[in-house]
Amino acid sequence: MYKTTIGLEIHAELSTNSKLFCGCKNDPNEKEPNSLVCPVCMGYPGAMPYIQKEAMGKVLKIGSAVSGEFADFTEFDRKHYFYPDIPKGYQISQHKHPLISGGKIFDIEIERIHLEEDTAKNIHTETGESLIDYNRSGVPLMELVTKPVIRTGEDAVTFVEELQLILRMLDVSMARMEWGEMRVEVNISISKNENFGDKVEIKNLNSTKVVKKAIEYEVKRQEEVLENGGIVSQETRGWNENKQKTESQRKKESSHEYRYFPDPDIPKFKLSLIEEFDQKNIKKELPKLPKDIRADFKQNYKLKETDVEILLHNQNLLNLFCDVLSEQSFKKEDAQTLANFLTSDSISLIDKFQDFFYTNITKDVLAGVVSMFTDNKISSRGAKDILAHIAEFGGSPSSVAEEKSLYQQSDKKSIDKLAKEIIEENPTVIEQIKNGNESVIQFLVGKGMQKSKGSTNPQLLKNALKSNIK
Repeated sequence: MYKTTIGLEIHAELSTNSKLFCGCKNDPNEKEPNSLVCPVCMGYPGAMPYIQKEAMGKVLKIGSAVSGEFADFTEFDRKHYFYPDIPKGYQISQHKHPLISGGKIFDIEIERIHLEEDTAKNIHTETGESLIDYNRSGVPLMELVTKPVIRTGEDAVTFVEELQLILRMLDVSMARMEWGEMRVEVNISISKNENFGDKVEIKNLNSTKVVKKAIEYEVKRQEEVLENGGIVSQETRGWNENKQKTESQRKKESSHEYRYFPDPDIPKFKLSLIEEFDQKNIKKELPKLPKDIRADFKQNYKLKETDVEILLHNQNLLNLFCDVLSEQSFKKEDAQTLANFLTSDSISLIDKFQDFFYTNITKDVLAGVVSMFTDNKISSRGAKDILAHIAEFGGSPSSVAEEKSLYQQSDKKSIDKLAKEIIEENPTVIEQIKNGNESVIQFLVGKGMQKSKGSTNPQLLKNALKSNIK
């Protein structure tokens, strides 16, 4: 039985105003090629870089969120290798003195977090041309390296998703993998003892689904190589989506092959002397993190775990949920009802109306719909109809309920009359109930709600049906 050892290297583009070592606008998704460039990010000889402290502050914020240790002394290094998207022939990164050491997400330990510049973007055309867009060159990149302590693809994905949430909640990166704003590299080795096997790196994985697939494929491939008497080569591989397999790209470099040395053009930093980089102050200013929100929602509001995760993974929905909770008139015990509306009905409305949804569905609208529902003034069907109408046309919950006759009918005589009509129209179902299959009464309730267009109190209708059937 082989033991799998996995380590992750995760890059995330930081959301700063300018690039890391120059004043060019930081917008790697700019469509006009080479429009956000200068001599520094183009790598012109003699162009002098200067550090933008905004990016350093964001990395320190990340380090604080994962309980890492701030460096007192830090510096930037030149990492030498030749590739068309590295115009200088080296990348400015950090080697011996990263900004952050240690830390943890869940039970997975972090080795280091450092800051470096992103490379330019290679574009290969259908006609065989290779072009380079330097808009991305010099964009600040956070690189987080875990310790080799991960055992499965599922655990790797869990780590990546949690880091993605943390980056978004800290407002340091959008971390959209599909846009290339967050990229994952996986190091995998297998062995039958406590020693590490030969390490294989899989580069530039752009979704959590691919991370899991690549790990599972590579573990299986290495097992087959060893079982057939072969040797696993220490190399860099890539994921071929069409073939659903990893493929060899090049021999894996060792750190000494990059010929690291401190960049002479960038000053050294002693963080304890820089007021805005004080670790205690940064810690105090952190927003609520995913682990804190989970604990709060489960303990204080008794939310279902699935609803908590949906809210966590949709920042706009989460903000709306928290805004409604903060209303003094909102009842704490109604939090799960609010979550139900947001995590089910609202998702389809957001897909349909996009950001327009958040313009019309305000905290006051949501609080009003939840209050009307919990007070039995409207049914769940009525609540959905009200939200759908307001999302498209605006308005208040009470006015829409009035206009569309969605207020629940609680008059006993009217409900009793409706129950008798439903019984007369469904003799087969009534016979089933009399024969002991009482669960089908819910079918009759549905028929009644349909007939009254959602305006009848379902519980009162159910009671009336039972009474009349007896």
